[in-house]
Amino acid sequence: MDVPFSINLKPAAGLVRRHNHWIVAGSMVLAIAVWHLLSLSPNLGSYILPGPLKVGQRFVQALVDGTLLRHTTATLLEVMLGLLAGSLAASVLGYLIAKSSLLERLLSPYLIASQAVPVAAIAPLLVIWFGPGLFSKVLICSLTVFFPILVNTVVGMRAVPKNLRDLMHSMQATRMQTLRHLELPAALPVLLGGLRVGATLSVIGAVVGEFVGADRGLGFLINVARGQFDTPLVFVAVLTLISMALVLYGLVLLAERRLLAWQAR
Repeated sequence: MDVPFSINLKPAAGLVRRHNHWIVAGSMVLAIAVWHLLSLSPNLGSYILPGPLKVGQRFVQALVDGTLLRHTTATLLEVMLGLLAGSLAASVLGYLIAKSSLLERLLSPYLIASQAVPVAAIAPLLVIWFGPGLFSKVLICSLTVFFPILVNTVVGMRAVPKNLRDLMHSMQATRMQTLRHLELPAALPVLLGGLRVGATLSVIGAVVGEFVGADRGLGFLINVARGQFDTPLVFVAVLTLISMALVLYGLVLLAERRLLAWQAR
């Protein structure tokens, strides 16, 4: 005789959600504690693995003298402009590719080939062609985020149910009305998923450009600190980049919750 057996996981899931912030804070404290213990090893000097206290002191010093703020502002500007330009270009081209199989056949080989070459390999060429200024960094950042958002745009637009398209056609909706009232809301979850990936990749693109040639930015600061064997400053710059990526990712998540609130309802 079979006995029905089921486990209700909803209370446990709700408990995890309620204490999510404490779980994250606890994991961060644990990571810092492990970092501190590793830095106490006699085999690791402070120039190899500085402890959290030394990194914190160097952070305060860089913040007070304005170094960190100046370079962080430069990198953030490159990231925001690159993410905006890359997202707009990828969304427009992705929509056109989703609507035209001919355009997809024409552009697919070039788009795939462009991803076979790492951005870090062509970044020196872009700096040579366009100079070490802001434009080359924004271009490198845009190229880094372009392909993931493009793919998500194509997938999202093609995932719209055909019966809903037929319904809009029967109501004699224009192409713009179909885009606004059907395609964009239906594809929005996939589009925002691509934007989440792009938000983190944009930071990588900006730093790659600064590594190649720049006179400001967190990538430039890492190069300078590395040349001076200032390992705590390298940690400060890297942790600032991580924080920047987390903030951008969180902003996209916040926008996703606001824009997709109608799905929950």
